[in-house]
Amino acid sequence: MTEPLSEIAKAMVAPGKGILAADESTPTIKKRFDTIGAESTEENRRDYREMLFRTPAMKDFISGVILFEETLRQSAADGTPMVDIIKSHGSIPGVKVDQGTKPLAGHSGELVTEGLDGLRSRLKEYYGLGARFAKWRAVITIGKDIPSSGCISANTHALACFAALCQEVGLVPIVEPEVLMDGDHTIDRCFEVTEVTLHALYDALAAQRVVLEGTILKPNMVLSGSDCATQAGPEEVAEKTVQCLKRTVPSAVPGIVFLSGGQSDIDATAHLGVMNRNYDAPWRLSYSYGRALQTAPLKAWGGDNANIPAAQAAFAHRARMNGLATSGKWQPSLENEAA
Repeated sequence: MTEPLSEIAKAMVAPGKGILAADESTPTIKKRFDTIGAESTEENRRDYREMLFRTPAMKDFISGVILFEETLRQSAADGTPMVDIIKSHGSIPGVKVDQGTKPLAGHSGELVTEGLDGLRSRLKEYYGLGARFAKWRAVITIGKDIPSSGCISANTHALACFAALCQEVGLVPIVEPEVLMDGDHTIDRCFEVTEVTLHALYDALAAQRVVLEGTILKPNMVLSGSDCATQAGPEEVAEKTVQCLKRTVPSAVPGIVFLSGGQSDIDATAHLGVMNRNYDAPWRLSYSYGRALQTAPLKAWGGDNANIPAAQAAFAHRARMNGLATSGKWQPSLENEAA
């Protein structure tokens, strides 16, 4: 099964393309809808996501879509399965399979991701529904005396078990160890924690005999904490992120798709663009953005399907900007072009 998985993984980081993270849980998408005054009904969630998936720019800039389980099972208003709409653009459907974070016992202020119980049977079902990759997110918090080695170990072990189960049923695992940018820590502290976390992750993946050629890494960028008095600029973020990844991520991994992690739309694009413009890397560097792709179209949509053309134009613009960033061709002046 190694070869098909590696081919799917390569397609997920195809040149000029990246992944749309549309896997917000029901509570999370409610928060997003609250910002535009829209009710979070199943119908509204379907209409909003269908609007994104039917945008013609999907074909040019989106290699895959991470879905929430509800969406994986849904059909559009005209009865077409959401999975089929995604596939019609040449994009690959995937699904978020973890069941969220809970407090880690004995570790105040730290979290562990749950969802391994019954995962094998769920993954088989998701494959049958059309998914060809799956995602699991772990959360690492930087604070006083944390993260602990116990927290990093628990989360990376869970990521590795998830990845092994995915490959067993023919799904490419996206492993997402997110070091949060919340806090007043410096970029150097973020570098340190990210490096330790990624070393632990690849040790755990090796222990579980995960085939790296059939995986994708979805990490945070190395950033200053959101409350840090001194914020690193794009050049430093790009330099330290690539340096950290080169120290920790084996070259067998086909691609790295960054999460936006609370960055602004343009910052997420700019940082990726500088990395690809200034540095050579053994893996493709691309994006797997949620808010950094969706904030503009969500605002333009506003819960009113009459606004779909404007919302699709906003989504197409952000997708194009990030597509250009994957080849180092993004420039700030391009943001002023008409969407």
